[in-house]
Amino acid sequence: MNSLRFKAINDLTAEDKEVAVEGSAKITAIFGENVFTLKTAREYLSDEAYKSLVGSIKGGKKIDRLVANQIAAGLRQWAESKGVSHFTHWFQPLTGTSAEKHDSFFTIKSDGTAIEEFDGAALIQQEPDASSFPSGGLRATFEARGYTAWDPSSPVFILEISSGKTLCIPTIFVSYTGESLDYKAPLLKALAALDKAAVDVCHYFDKNVSKVTATLGWEQEYFVIDEAFVNARPDLVLSGRTVFGHSPAKGQQLEDHYFGSIPERVYAFMRDFETESYKLGIPLRTRHNEVAPAQFECAPIFEEVSVAVDHNLLMMDIMDRVARRHKLRVLLHEKPFAGINGSGKHNNWSMATDTGVNLLAPGKTPKTNLMFLTFFVNTIKAVHDYADILRAAIASAGNDHRLGANEAPPAIISVFVGQYLTKVLGDVKERVGSKFDEQDEAILKLDLHRSIPELLLDNTDRNRTSPFAFTGNKFEFRAVGSTANCASPMIALNTILAETLKGFKKDVDALVDKGEKKEIAIMHVIREYVVSSEKVLFEGDGYSEEWHHEAERRGLPNIPTTPLALDSMVTDKAKHLFESNDIYTHAELEARHEIELEKYIKKVQIEARIMGEMVTSHILPACIKYQNKLIENIKGLKDIGLAESAYSNQKQILTKISEHIAKVSDLVEKMIEARKVANAISDTRTKAIAYCSQVKEAYFDSIRYSVDKLELLVDDKEWVLPKYREMLFLR
Repeated sequence: MNSLRFKAINDLTAEDKEVAVEGSAKITAIFGENVFTLKTAREYLSDEAYKSLVGSIKGGKKIDRLVANQIAAGLRQWAESKGVSHFTHWFQPLTGTSAEKHDSFFTIKSDGTAIEEFDGAALIQQEPDASSFPSGGLRATFEARGYTAWDPSSPVFILEISSGKTLCIPTIFVSYTGESLDYKAPLLKALAALDKAAVDVCHYFDKNVSKVTATLGWEQEYFVIDEAFVNARPDLVLSGRTVFGHSPAKGQQLEDHYFGSIPERVYAFMRDFETESYKLGIPLRTRHNEVAPAQFECAPIFEEVSVAVDHNLLMMDIMDRVARRHKLRVLLHEKPFAGINGSGKHNNWSMATDTGVNLLAPGKTPKTNLMFLTFFVNTIKAVHDYADILRAAIASAGNDHRLGANEAPPAIISVFVGQYLTKVLGDVKERVGSKFDEQDEAILKLDLHRSIPELLLDNTDRNRTSPFAFTGNKFEFRAVGSTANCASPMIALNTILAETLKGFKKDVDALVDKGEKKEIAIMHVIREYVVSSEKVLFEGDGYSEEWHHEAERRGLPNIPTTPLALDSMVTDKAKHLFESNDIYTHAELEARHEIELEKYIKKVQIEARIMGEMVTSHILPACIKYQNKLIENIKGLKDIGLAESAYSNQKQILTKISEHIAKVSDLVEKMIEARKVANAISDTRTKAIAYCSQVKEAYFDSIRYSVDKLELLVDDKEWVLPKYREMLFLR
């Protein structure tokens, strides 16, 4: 019993693993202390530099290089006052995580004098190697140059790692030839496209609106287990999920973990990572136990989308580092354990005007209710028309394990709006095709106001099975995976709404040009949109088999696997959508399609290799060792003259173990051969499909079935891999 598994179990009871946490009684006392906020900028910058920075943040104006020198000097002064010696451009390459290359303020002048220096050029731009990040063919190894460029809309911050501190400058990442190689650049473009399109539509209702900001509140789900268990599981170390493991007798069926008391050791970890998050201005508000054992969730207050995306990426990094300090590990994979709920990252999204109006919250007057209805219906139409684009935006190898698994929404994109708004939409579409008259105007002024409740927060039930649900004053995109960079679904969602709003304005203006009153024209187009997109509305159980049949009857796409879902990225429709809104060029879109396919291939390939390695070096040795013990036992009983009935049970167990050993060995060999066949395919899409169907779907579950049966049959003392009951319940 000297395996890592049993050492981990023994260590849990042999020593106190909790790390002391020093926390502030008031969050406001530390919130944002490591962020270069506008308040801090006012203290460290000249009037000229401060005004330039504010103009860039709020108005998108470019910062002059000379003024950038002043801002850089102020940043260095502030950073050095906090003990910072290095800086980095912090960016989001297409790996899905963040990246950073640290440089010191230290430099030597031509006369040999050593000084500390940070100028505007270093603040605004750097040149990381662009060939070593995924580029989908946009960059070759010999074409290494790329640029990171400062994004003033996202605040500069100081990252503390152990005793070191680094000044982090959020940036975009582009190639030498100008193509975007990250998530941030297209996200900013998508937000700008939505801003313009939404402002144009807002002017129907309020000419004072000059800016519309998309907002995001993500909900991060994750698992926390002891690090020793992770170290004893090669699959968790290399893929983030368990490829083998029999379900424990007790899982989540008692529903006793959800919102339960937070375990003390996990609570200490939570307080620690929350403290670090608060210092970086991440406005965490909620923490609780999730449905599955060892699963938890945190959620912040809503922020502007680009800042919220940065904060989510930053927080995932913080969680990982802090967990290690507590001898714990955070598992962010969408499905780290089979048989229990996986993890998502619900994206709660809305839009707000600079006049203080939430465009997805009904108002107190017929006019503001009509504005709400306009943006509400346009969002539904956008999801209907571009459901395939949204599906592609959340596609990943990890999310394939989770979507539709009786815990997360299905791969069919639909919209839930609740009974109140379903009735409102039904009332709106009743008069489609009829001539507008004075009665219509009366409906607008009176009935519409009475039919939409002022507050919808509690007037609508929640539908956990819906991938895109209206929840009172926002839409919740529930299908996003827990490891995802929120930028991907946010790029898609904001772009499709921008495109839909542009079409809406064109349709309304065409009616107005024909002499129709503006409000009547708006209502007419809304009615048309309700009718044309109503098949995407679904109020029932998204898990049911009936819904799958109904969705097929309606013609809604149902694409359960990533390689096929990604096809939607490179259709003529997608190319027109992204090119016409200046989000992606044709080449950038093709590159991202290639990158996501390659990412899928590599993840399935890694898991297949892990399965083969674990079977060969962990599973089979333990099984054969126990098999030999049974053989010796049976042989001994037979040698002393006992009847076969005395060892028939042992023979039965031995037969089952032998059968599963043979089956596992045979399947692993076949899987290896299937991998070789897939690896020989040159076309990336065809290769991804082969890895999905001929490797993953053909062998993963069947290999796992026999391995998990062996886990039940083999002597517990011989099984070297930590079991589910230990990983999920022992802390």
